[in-house]
Amino acid sequence: MKVLIPTPLRSYTNKREVEAAGETLADLLADLDRQYPGLRFRMVDEQGEIRRHMRIFVNDEQVFDMGRPLLPGDAVYIVQALSGG
Repeated sequence: MKVLIPTPLRSYTNKREVEAAGETLADLLADLDRQYPGLRFRMVDEQGEIRRHMRIFVNDEQVFDMGRPLLPGDAVYIVQALSGG
């Protein structure tokens, strides 16, 4: 399925959009990490939860559950909040 990568994480993929597979969001992130080592750690904390500054959308719906089922035609958008002062 199509996964849109935010600018701050493109150093891992060198692409704006990549393809990945998985039956759940956790599986998809594992597949992304196999293809682009280190990418999952930037999105998921040590407890397996989506990091506070990350947002993941599946077909325009924000997802919080790593067990969320995915279909092959789904579009996944990763958004990273920017902060500063």
